[in-house]
Amino acid sequence: MDNGGKSFGAESSEELEIGDIVEWTRFDQKEESWLSYYGVLIEKKNEIRSNRLVSISKVVPLNSYVTELEFFTMTLRKINLDSAEDS
Repeated sequence: MDNGGKSFGAESSEELEIGDIVEWTRFDQKEESWLSYYGVLIEKKNEIRSNRLVSISKVVPLNSYVTELEFFTMTLRKINLDSAEDS
């Protein structure tokens, strides 16, 4: 399958800009539910992973002592602060 030379996750990457606040989820076994986490996008890049070009993003988490985390870009969702201000 030809993807036109784009990385896997490129479309998700195009929707995000450096400085955006993003959300990701993780399953918490203790809580037995999906928990949301938030951070600021600081870098987007394409890397070869498992012999495939994929979009990778680095995020600085909010409310955490971790300095930065790396994600497959498709797992991130941009938080729209404009709609939050309207409510």
